[in-house]
Amino acid sequence: MKIRLAAGLLGLAASGLAFAAPAMAQEEVPSEITVSGTVGLVSDYRFRGVSQSDKEMAVQGGLTVSHESGIYVGTWASNLSGWGTFGGSNMELDLVAGYATEITSGVKLDVGLTWYMYPGGADDTDFAEPYVKLSGAVGPANLLVGVAYAPEQQALGKVYASGADYADGIGNFGAKTDNIYLWVDGNTAIPDTPLTVKAHFGYSNGNSGLGPNGTSVAPTGEYLDWMLGADLALGPVTLGVAYVDTDISKSQSAYLQPNFSSTKNGSQIAGSTVLFSVGASF
Repeated sequence: MKIRLAAGLLGLAASGLAFAAPAMAQEEVPSEITVSGTVGLVSDYRFRGVSQSDKEMAVQGGLTVSHESGIYVGTWASNLSGWGTFGGSNMELDLVAGYATEITSGVKLDVGLTWYMYPGGADDTDFAEPYVKLSGAVGPANLLVGVAYAPEQQALGKVYASGADYADGIGNFGAKTDNIYLWVDGNTAIPDTPLTVKAHFGYSNGNSGLGPNGTSVAPTGEYLDWMLGADLALGPVTLGVAYVDTDISKSQSAYLQPNFSSTKNGSQIAGSTVLFSVGASF
């Protein structure tokens, strides 16, 4: 929801920044460099509409270093549970690098790559996903249109056709599959209030089964996800609430059971829910 050399370099950069942050706060950061970050708590980590934290809370945070040329590197992390975990530290660690520029007045182009990592987890879990995003203002609203395409990789491969095959160890080992994700985001501030309303709509198309470790980025092959919500800014802190859902029904995902469900009670992990969040940025 990533090429080894690039990931290693980014990881070293991110680690260095994490330890250097206090020193940077005391020393003046070069004017051409911008350091920004976020930290937050969410009631459920939903990746493209599907819970990655077993429908429980998750702590998340990120750090981005940008150069005035438009080049940037960053990292983002969240704890995981249930679907999408591969043992190890039960953590997702994303490493990101890209280039952003204004291609015309008010329109920004952002091209980059996300490397999804699961430290200490099972083999064949990490994958790379290049992306392209266009953003700008349309009247009072800010809009973003994006496409992320992950080329064929083992982490995305249709190894198991069903949850039963995964349990029995019957699969097409070494299989590779690609994945595409298209999405639109929008938000607009409510005049004279600290409120911002937001929306998201996404489309996934990829592996209609289970990958090498019993999960998949697009488990039913293709599906839609959406979100409607609002944020309340209270100084540096933002409180959020959002309604999240997908068009994945219980009958459509039945062949994935018991993998594609809550480990606590077997309930749907891609169904509608209301999410709450609290976060801060710097």
